[in-house]
Amino acid sequence: MSQNQVVVGAQWGDEGKGKVVDLLTEQADVIVRFQGGNNAGHTIVVGDKETILHLIPSGILHPDKTCLIGNGVVLDPEVFCRELDNLQGNGVSVGPERLKISHRTHLILPYHKRLDNLREKIRSGGDRIGTTGRGIGPAYEDKVSRVGIRAVDVLDEDLLRSKIAKALAEKNVLCEHYFGESPDTVEEVLQEVLPWTRRLKQHLADVSGEILWARNQGYNILFEGAQGTLLDVDHGTFPYVTSSNTVASNAAAGSGCGMHAIDEVVAVVKAYTTRVGGGPHPTEIEDGAGAHMQEKGAEYGATTGRKRRCGWLDLVCLRDAVRLNTPSRLAITKLDVLGGLSDIWVCTEYEHEGIRLTHPPQKEGGLQEVNPVYTRLDGWQEDISGVRSWVDLPRAAREYIQFIEDSLGVKAGYVSVGPAREQTLIR
Repeated sequence: MSQNQVVVGAQWGDEGKGKVVDLLTEQADVIVRFQGGNNAGHTIVVGDKETILHLIPSGILHPDKTCLIGNGVVLDPEVFCRELDNLQGNGVSVGPERLKISHRTHLILPYHKRLDNLREKIRSGGDRIGTTGRGIGPAYEDKVSRVGIRAVDVLDEDLLRSKIAKALAEKNVLCEHYFGESPDTVEEVLQEVLPWTRRLKQHLADVSGEILWARNQGYNILFEGAQGTLLDVDHGTFPYVTSSNTVASNAAAGSGCGMHAIDEVVAVVKAYTTRVGGGPHPTEIEDGAGAHMQEKGAEYGATTGRKRRCGWLDLVCLRDAVRLNTPSRLAITKLDVLGGLSDIWVCTEYEHEGIRLTHPPQKEGGLQEVNPVYTRLDGWQEDISGVRSWVDLPRAAREYIQFIEDSLGVKAGYVSVGPAREQTLIR
């Protein structure tokens, strides 16, 4: 029987999922990306070479694996093709026999990106979402409004033209009469996207059928999520969220299989907390330990290059992530970054409106009103990047992991002490 795993981020993204997926891919035959777009980036380090992928599943770096992009993804054809070219330039095989896109995947077109940036531009101060401007939200809006362009539409250029015309009818009213910008024309959009969409054709496939076939063959399937649980459009820190469901249960809907196809969930947890863009971050610290994490952890967004806001580990939010994803194992990343700190603080509860909370408040904006309640743990001074076994970790580092396990009720199956593949302890 196959063993099928879902890998999700348990925080606000940027937890190091790419490395964990790359590690678990060794035992997988098929890797499926099931949601999100190129507003997320996975960084994989192999030897001295770093690869950042935004759309193509991380498993593509393993030559004997099949990679699928599911219907829950919104795909920018230009970004996809540029990733193809970059991988091919580095000697990676990305032919249609091992990289396939669902016919039902929705496409991001130039007017989606334009709308995304115009909307963010007119927001002010705290109203800014911190969007990457990649057109993700507007593309999902068109999907729900039933005017979206699907990957299968590129097989018929007349149909593609007519669907773009329908989408622009409304968007041009917004551009002209709300944003005061010039309208787009159908031909301008077509001429921009056709060089990219024509290249998609050879990669189109029935991804749902591919997954069923793999399961019937007894192959192992790895479902790869983007962003993190706290950015889920339903369960995250709304409205400072992404535009899709990032939780593990969306792996089924976003790839075209039933829930019974999933055997295990691995939740990736950074050893501290980071966030890119706007929105609440209760444990954020801007200097001292926060600056230490930012510098030592190289905390810059893989997609935007923006500085990540750093802070202590937030167990209150992580309890929500465990509740939503029901992971059987944790993968704790960047433990090495905390080395050199004498004291490590962990948020175990919130104070809110005179009471103690072990889970985030449910009302909108509630997370901006809480005061973190911290527990102090001993730090360690040793450089642990060269450690390869659990027993060789400093006592304080082991106790830190065990504190997290006890608090969340989930064991850490993987502990990362550096960016490279070999810098991972497996328990």
